[in-house]
Amino acid sequence: MAATAFALVDCNNFYASCERVFAPHLAGRPVVVLSNNDGCIIARSAEAKALGVPMGQPAFQCRELFARHGIAVFSSNYALYGDMSARVMATLSRFTPAMEVYSIDEAFLDLTGLPGGAAKQARRIRETVVRWTGIPVSVGIGPTKTLAKLANRAAKKHPDCGGVLDFSAHPDPDALLASVPVEDVWGIGRRHGAMLAGRGVLSARAFRDLPREFVRKRMTVQGVHTQLELRGFSCIDLDKAPPAPKTLMSSRSFGRAVTTKDELAEALAEYVSRVAAKLRHRGLLASGMQVYVQTYADASGRPPYAGSAFAAPPAPTDHTATLISLATQALGGLFRPGWRYKKAGVILLGLESRAGRQLSLLDAPAPEAARNERLMAALDAVNAKWGQDTLAPAACGITRPWAMRQEKRSPRYTTDWDELPVARAG
Repeated sequence: MAATAFALVDCNNFYASCERVFAPHLAGRPVVVLSNNDGCIIARSAEAKALGVPMGQPAFQCRELFARHGIAVFSSNYALYGDMSARVMATLSRFTPAMEVYSIDEAFLDLTGLPGGAAKQARRIRETVVRWTGIPVSVGIGPTKTLAKLANRAAKKHPDCGGVLDFSAHPDPDALLASVPVEDVWGIGRRHGAMLAGRGVLSARAFRDLPREFVRKRMTVQGVHTQLELRGFSCIDLDKAPPAPKTLMSSRSFGRAVTTKDELAEALAEYVSRVAAKLRHRGLLASGMQVYVQTYADASGRPPYAGSAFAAPPAPTDHTATLISLATQALGGLFRPGWRYKKAGVILLGLESRAGRQLSLLDAPAPEAARNERLMAALDAVNAKWGQDTLAPAACGITRPWAMRQEKRSPRYTTDWDELPVARAG
């Protein structure tokens, strides 16, 4: 029986790599991506990291650094990143049906027993993903998911690996474990890492060699599983069918201060429209909604105001107009004139499967239910084909002056017909 071989495929500097796919002139040039409203640095290319560009630093504090080194700066383009992620994951799924999408830029694959061995398949995966999508990836392989993640980390740090590292084939696995700080081990984290460091346990190797009873006592069963994984015993299986979410949220900071109830209502309607589309895409219904608002500090010195309210539809729903009406009603009890609002959001609660929902024997289906379902299907179909917000409820507004600032956003090359890349013959 072939030894288990998990692989973690991780996109290199994913947001920056997405920007480079359609702008090849950026190859070799430092690139950074900013958070909502062009606030802080949330992604850096390898070149930007080498220049010492700090993660999480407010962008305005780095303007001189950007100019001095010719750093390309982009607003976050989540439509592009989400679509490129879907393309990468679709490519990976061709290599094995046993796959777990771990995050927007990471996936675990089970390469056990594949022809030529796991390392050969990993090199094929790497070459295919960059050829088909333009996104470079690194692949770490190990007999457990924890060791695969650790091997991926090493593959990124050591260019001589060629982007692929198999922990089981490493000439000195103990030295590799000794080079990894204990707080960087998947499943340990900062709090347990500080506790272990206080006892002289500074590396993954030192943690692996601790007495199991000590780990169980101080870190519970989860810590024991992590230790066993470092010893080569697989305790964490692939999560091939992630559980349905318990909540869905949509929120944004405004591009400028909002002072009127009408603009706040428009923003909430927009956020509801987006989260309702996600709800239908997942085949879920919501039985409740939490609406919240936040303000800036008042000029008189009063602390910021933050308020939230709960609302519930008569029956679980995914109908955008119904949810917008609920959010608008909730806003009536939250809005305070004279404040400068900086953020608002909605959280859908009590989610249940549309296909498996429990119906009442006493209540007849609403006569408009079938019509609403067809309307939402048509809305989603148009937006899927022609781009987000091709059709939108009028309550979301037209000009949306409160919208998030994205002054440096690249085109949504793959999801908007009006922003398709243009090729010109030489």
